[in-house]
Amino acid sequence: MISSTGSVYYDGSPTYGGFSDVTVADRALCSWFPRQPFSDGAAPLLCAGIILYSPLQHFGLNQPGMHIGVVGLGVLAHVTVFAKAFGAKVTVISTSPTKKKEAIEDLGSDAFLVSHEPDQMQAAMGTMDGIIDRVSAVHPVLPLLGLLKSHGKLVMVGGPIEPLELPVFPLLMGRKI
Repeated sequence: MISSTGSVYYDGSPTYGGFSDVTVADRALCSWFPRQPFSDGAAPLLCAGIILYSPLQHFGLNQPGMHIGVVGLGVLAHVTVFAKAFGAKVTVISTSPTKKKEAIEDLGSDAFLVSHEPDQMQAAMGTMDGIIDRVSAVHPVLPLLGLLKSHGKLVMVGGPIEPLELPVFPLLMGRKI
């Protein structure tokens, strides 16, 4: 398999993912969009849409009243409106306390957690039905597992190049996936 980002084609040239000038895809998986008036805004919405909307649907995190965490306030977190549109409570989880205003006031998230603040993380333990983790850097997963309810789902959509440490015992004890 050749990954669309961070990989090498058979001819030795690098793959550029979303930064490519062209791509080859099965026409059954493509949608046609007019070049105008919204071509500049279509690509980010489609990319974020498939990365966030699809896991919400696939893992059953699309029910009203669910509590969904979104790890990392980047481009993908800007479409937390998908979870909000399903009637979910959305909490953004970030390492940067300076992003709280943006998460709540600009993006409409219901709550904000600073992942390295033990009191905040402790208060949120066992409250989330699912977490969409979009961080592409190595980061601790264990604190996120603690935020999940029993049967909670941690969905990784970021792709760190280095392996993450995944403690199995908390998954087993909470029947988490």
